[in-house]
Amino acid sequence: MFDTVLVANRGEIALRVMRACKELGLRTVAIYSEADRHAPHVAYADAAYLVGPASAAQSYLNIERIIEVARESGAGAVHPGYGFLAENPSFARAVTLAGLVFIGPPAEVMERMGGKVAARREAKAAGVPVVPGTLYPIGTLEELRACAHEYGYPIAIKAVAGGGGRGFRVVFEEGELRQAFESARREAELGFGNADVYVEKYLTDPRHIEIQVLADAHGNVIHLGERECSVQRRHQKLIEESPSPVMTPELRKRMGEAAVRLATQVGYVSAGTLEFIYQDGEFYFLEMNTRIQVEHTVTEMVTGVDLVKAQLRIARGERLWLTQHDIVMRGHAIECRINAEDPASNFRPSLGTLVEYSEPYGFGVRVDSGVHKGYTIPQHYDSLIAKLICWGDDRAEAIARMRRALTDYRIVGVAHTIPFHLLTMSHPVFQEGKATINFIPHHLADQLGALSQGFLSPVSAAAVSSGPARIFEVEVNGRLFTVRVAEAETRAERTERRTRQASDRAAHRALHPIADGVASALQGTISAVLVSPGQEVEAGQVVFVIEAMKMENEIAAPRKGVIGEVRVQVGQAVEPGTVLATYRAAGEVAA
Repeated sequence: MFDTVLVANRGEIALRVMRACKELGLRTVAIYSEADRHAPHVAYADAAYLVGPASAAQSYLNIERIIEVARESGAGAVHPGYGFLAENPSFARAVTLAGLVFIGPPAEVMERMGGKVAARREAKAAGVPVVPGTLYPIGTLEELRACAHEYGYPIAIKAVAGGGGRGFRVVFEEGELRQAFESARREAELGFGNADVYVEKYLTDPRHIEIQVLADAHGNVIHLGERECSVQRRHQKLIEESPSPVMTPELRKRMGEAAVRLATQVGYVSAGTLEFIYQDGEFYFLEMNTRIQVEHTVTEMVTGVDLVKAQLRIARGERLWLTQHDIVMRGHAIECRINAEDPASNFRPSLGTLVEYSEPYGFGVRVDSGVHKGYTIPQHYDSLIAKLICWGDDRAEAIARMRRALTDYRIVGVAHTIPFHLLTMSHPVFQEGKATINFIPHHLADQLGALSQGFLSPVSAAAVSSGPARIFEVEVNGRLFTVRVAEAETRAERTERRTRQASDRAAHRALHPIADGVASALQGTISAVLVSPGQEVEAGQVVFVIEAMKMENEIAAPRKGVIGEVRVQVGQAVEPGTVLATYRAAGEVAA
C-alpha cells in the first residue's frame, strides 16, 4: 500500500519509528528544523527535508509544509510519533485528504477521544467509570469557581487538547484559582494551540495505571496489559513499569475489558492507550492517548510485541494477527526517562552540550535515545534525552539491573535525572511497589536538594593529556595494572582548556547571580510577568514565569522587598543569570 514513510517528529521517537520501518523494508523520510540540522534522526533517515526554523510552531507543527515534503519525497504514509501533531485531528485529516495514509486512528475517532472532555463523555456512554468533573470546557473564572464549590477542593484543571502534564494545575483553595486557571490556559495554548481546559475532582493519593490497546480497521481490538506510571513530577511521568505492582488478575481483566469496550465503541484503529487512576480498590478513566506513547517500551519488553511495527502493519490494512489469548506478560520491565533537568532545583530544564555521553549495555538493557556526544540540547523542545529500559525475570531483578545500568550511564555537560532515578531505585517505598503519584513530594522532597551532579564541563583526561600515548603493563605485588602514559598537553591545548574552564566558571556564576534582584535560573522565553515596579513581594512569591522545553517554570522572589525596575516583558528571550527585576534600595523612592 505504501513503501515510504515520512516521520513527522524528531529525537528518539523518530529514530524508533524509522528502525521499525526499515525492518519492514520501508524507506524513511525525516523532517528537521534549523535547530536539528545535525540531529541523529536526520542522519539515519533515507532522506531528510528542512521544514523551518528552530521554533516548533514554524517547523514540526507546520502542517502545510509537512504535507508538501511528503509529496515531494514520494512518501505514501505519515507517522506522527508522539507530541507535536500526533493527536491533532486537523493534521490527520490533512494527511488523508492529500491521498496519504495517516499511521494512527482516523481524524473522526481522534476528535471523539483526543479531546479530554469528549473522551469522558464517550467513557460514560460505554459504562466506564470516570472521575467526577465537567463534560465540557470551562471558559471563565466564575465557572471554575462554581465547579470548585460543587466538587470540593482540591480540583484539577486540565487541558482539553493534550496531555503529558501540560496545562495541568491542581488547586487546593480558592485563592489559587485565578493563577492556576490562567497558567493552565496559557500552557495549554503554548503546547497544543488550544487554551480550553476542563475540571475534575482531584483524588489525593491515587496510582496512575494505563492500558495499552491494539485495534485494526476490521473491528478487532485487544489489550496488552497495563503500565504503571505513578512516579511523576509536574504531573509528567518519570518512571514507568509493567506489570503494575498492585495489579491482580481480576483487576487486569476488568480494566482491560473496560479499555477494549471503549475502544470498540468509538471504532478505534492503531495503537492507543487508555489512562486510569486507581485508589481504594476502584479505577476511573482519565483520558485516551490516540497515539504511541513514550512508555510503550515496557509493554514491548514484557509481551514481545513490537507496537510500532504493529501500527505500520495495521496502517497497511492487515487484520490483527493476535488474539487476547496470545498476549502473555513475562517478567518485569522498568523505564526511566533520562531528561535534561536538574532534580535538585525542582527538575528545572538544563541546557548545554553533551561533553561526554556513553550509554549502558548488557542483557535486558535497552536505550532509546536521539542524542550523541557533542549534541547540544535545544530549548525549543521536550527535555527528554533518552529512555532507559531494563527487563528482569521479576521486579527485583529489573530494579537491580536498572541500578546497574544507571550507574553505567555517563552524561556530562547538562544536569540530568540519573541521580534521581538512582535515589528512587534504592528507596524502600518504591522497592516495595507502594509508590503513588505523591511519591516524590512525600518521600523524596527532603533529599532532592542534595543531589549535586557537577554537570559543568570537567577537565577530562583527554583534555589534559591529548598527545601520543603508550600503554604499559605494570605488576605491583603480584597484581597486574595497565598504565597509559601520554605526552603533556601542548601550549595551544592548555590555552583552549583554560578558556573552556573560564567559560564554565562564567556559566556557573550566571546560575548564581550576585545582583540584588530576581534573576532567571534558566534559558527560555518570558510567558508571564506577575509583578510591577513599586510592588512589595514576599520571599518565595512567584513573580515571573519562563517557558523552556515546552514547560512553564516559575521564578520566585529570593527575598522580601519592593520591586524597583522590571527589565523584561512577555515574549522576551532570556539567558541564565538575566536580571528580570531589581529590588528598590532602602530609602529609594519611585521615579
